[in-house]
Amino acid sequence: MSHHTDSVAVPEVLLANPRGFCAGVDRAIDIVEHALARFGAPIYVRHEIVHNTYVVNDLKTKGAVFVEALEDVPHGGTVVFSAHGVSQAVRAQAQGLGLQVFDATCPLVTKVHVEVARMRREGLEIVMIGHAGHPEVEGTMGQADGIHLVQTVDDVARLSIASGSPLAFVTQTTLSVDDAAEIVAALRARFPQVREPKKQDICYATQNRQDAVKVLSPQVDVVIVVGSPTSSNSNRLREVALRMGKPAYMVDSADDVRAEWLQGARQIGLTAGASAPEALVEQVIARLKGFGAVAVRQLDGVTESVQFPLPRGLLVKAET
Repeated sequence: MSHHTDSVAVPEVLLANPRGFCAGVDRAIDIVEHALARFGAPIYVRHEIVHNTYVVNDLKTKGAVFVEALEDVPHGGTVVFSAHGVSQAVRAQAQGLGLQVFDATCPLVTKVHVEVARMRREGLEIVMIGHAGHPEVEGTMGQADGIHLVQTVDDVARLSIASGSPLAFVTQTTLSVDDAAEIVAALRARFPQVREPKKQDICYATQNRQDAVKVLSPQVDVVIVVGSPTSSNSNRLREVALRMGKPAYMVDSADDVRAEWLQGARQIGLTAGASAPEALVEQVIARLKGFGAVAVRQLDGVTESVQFPLPRGLLVKAET
């Protein structure tokens, strides 16, 4: 069989399933849109509502104003806390500044906050497994004093915790499932009495999207992940594919896709992080077709049915 050396031969795009928006992201975006509909612009949002450039820019055009500090919200303004959650100090500050708050913290992050408070009340030392500087980690560690952060197995060896201390751990919701398991194993080895969360903190969407990339990777020559550089769970999807020995790239938009990645690829895998809208996936598919892809096939996967209700006081009053 003769091989053509076309610049790009890309017959087929395989779509990972599930991919893209999770329930917490859907809800967070809805909260901002409902607040805009109910109270009018501007609605202030503390930190990017979700870590996606396209989503943030779309909401900016609708009248959302993104701030990193609550001091930037005018007195009496309406502010939405991002899906990543906030520390107790930020909550207190919002109250002190007289701001109207709508909390778009993902309920699965709130679950971890509640867990931390409970562990603290029981007098446990707490270790958090997560990425330093990520807003979710700052929010969770800001639920109680003196939480120890570990990012790697090596960090576990360096923890200064008395060997007899009652100890528990929590994790960021968007970690690599495999990395987290390694760190937990190291924690258990060093502190056999360590208590764990009742149910793992890594959320269903993170787990499902990583599992889907594990199904996708062996069937393709290259993997493209739609997601913004700041998105933890999107970065992890790229790492999963790389670990499975496939070249993998993350794109914030279709324009980022480069022809040379596709050189000689017969099958291209495509997925999207939990904060990336399906519209971006469609745009990437269109660009891949421009590079010669002819078919698009969706892989089978878990069907997600999780939905979270909106906070009260946000629904626009129905006309009577």
